[in-house]
Amino acid sequence: MKKINMLSKTDMVKGQGVLSAHDEQVALVRQVMQNRALILENAKTASEITHYHSINPEYYLSVGKRKKQGATVGYVHFLPETVENSISLPRTVKQLFYKYMISFYKRMDYLVTVNPLFIDKLVQYGVPREKITYIPNVVSEETFYPASGERREKIRKKCHIAPETFTVLCVGQLQKRKGVFEFVETARRMPDCQFVWAGGFSFGKISEGYEEIRALMKHLPPNVKFLGLVDREKMNDVYNMADVMFLPSYEELFPMTILESMNCALPVLVRDLPEYRPILFDHVLKGRSTEEFVQLLRQLKEEPDFYQRSAHAAYEGHERYSREAVGEKWKAFYEKVFAAEEEKRLWNRKKLSQRKESGERLWKDRKQQYI
Repeated sequence: MKKINMLSKTDMVKGQGVLSAHDEQVALVRQVMQNRALILENAKTASEITHYHSINPEYYLSVGKRKKQGATVGYVHFLPETVENSISLPRTVKQLFYKYMISFYKRMDYLVTVNPLFIDKLVQYGVPREKITYIPNVVSEETFYPASGERREKIRKKCHIAPETFTVLCVGQLQKRKGVFEFVETARRMPDCQFVWAGGFSFGKISEGYEEIRALMKHLPPNVKFLGLVDREKMNDVYNMADVMFLPSYEELFPMTILESMNCALPVLVRDLPEYRPILFDHVLKGRSTEEFVQLLRQLKEEPDFYQRSAHAAYEGHERYSREAVGEKWKAFYEKVFAAEEEKRLWNRKKLSQRKESGERLWKDRKQQYI
């Protein structure tokens, strides 16, 4: 049976979407390729496809060897412009890292990006367009789903939130680009609502805006709670505790948190970003300023019909990016790569056979030809 080897060290940093995306993708591929390929993780054995989920230096050095075994696939979760406002590093270090990142992507036979807008950006960096495929992220319905009313009340009681309090949730790392300051400012303008942020400083002190956010957290309005990093196994309860998911982030690709919210049938409010338009369509509400965020949240709180329409639109987004739909995309992609590799092997055999028939002497070590 053919092998697909998933190489990843995304678990080195907890609480980031890349780790969740890796876990969901591997589980999905095990299911859709179960009769076609054996899915390995961080194996040293030869494989027809080596799928790189992270860009660690030791992986970079392994690419040459892996290419001799089969095809290499790179998963594009970020580009230099999306990292720029995530971590705080000296400019020289950042520039070197960015060059390394693009060099890693260029070494791959195939690239898969989670946002179609990244295709043009990768082309601008010099990656051939035909090497790039768009496949969206996915979230399991077994992990994230709407809870019963009774379960919801228990969760709220545990979090010291009254059953009738309209609760606004944000899930994400604590970075300035995530819109932390706008989240708190929106809460100040809506003192009758509860605002909850789940997520921490995944990159520690090098998280962009670390000191400023720490200072902000010392003077929070009484209706704001920061839960810190929450284990993913407990996140379904966190989503079901809330009435709406509010992500005022300034930069995103395809947030897992939005898909998780959609699975739970929560209305989703985001900043109106170009990156969202080809993936979220009308499944979410969009605002451009704190004033618009407040207006939309008020509307969700005070207009039941508007709330129900928004929740339904979000759940339709969940159906668009269901495991079945995304699983078919992964299956088609891997089958295409397998077919291309088989065609390449047949061509090489044919070429070798022709050389033998012509009487050309074949050397195991090419240097011997010139001795």
